[in-house]
Amino acid sequence: MSSLKKNSKPSKVARLTKYLKTKVLSMSTDDYRKASLFATGSFDQDFPLPDLIGTTEILTEEHREKLCGHLPARAEGYSWSLVFSTSQNGFSLNSLYRKLARIESPILIVIQDTENNVFGALTSCSLHVSELFYGTGESLLFKFNPSFKVFHWTGENLYFIKGNPESLSIGAGDGKFGLWLDGDLNLGRSQRCSTYANEPLAPQEDFVVKTLECWAFV
Repeated sequence: MSSLKKNSKPSKVARLTKYLKTKVLSMSTDDYRKASLFATGSFDQDFPLPDLIGTTEILTEEHREKLCGHLPARAEGYSWSLVFSTSQNGFSLNSLYRKLARIESPILIVIQDTENNVFGALTSCSLHVSELFYGTGESLLFKFNPSFKVFHWTGENLYFIKGNPESLSIGAGDGKFGLWLDGDLNLGRSQRCSTYANEPLAPQEDFVVKTLECWAFV
């Protein structure tokens, strides 16, 4: 009898499974949604970096290593394909929209300003003209200078991406934009916004673009 009781005792794995199920079920829908969206950073540095299809003028190996840890799951393990760059395609937001028109992938926007600061955004989907904001909480902002920082969705609003021929905005709130670019992809602005509670991505709110690259995951 004692042997039967001993064998009937739940294993550590079973107890852990029951605990995790209880924790998940006790979470609110919003908490579970946010936890799922923020579950990035799983990139194992023992794996080689993804291949680059195209030549970058901005990204170093260190940049790529740090960014890999914050990609959404559906972008992990894919090659990075250069789908737009100001050096190859010109300083035109309309050209950017045209180049990305058939892309079905998150987009990594990397900017180097004329002061050689590197920053940008990861959008949950491709970029297009829209009267309303679009995208999901997978979108984020990042900066490398003076140190690497990532700014995830706060859950405060749904102002992820909005574009028209005159400008592109990523993150917004109270008339401020996390990242804003003009129609010539020449002048930009970065302010603290409620979408990401981010620091300005450049040392000054207003900056001049030196180079801009867009990468898709294919």
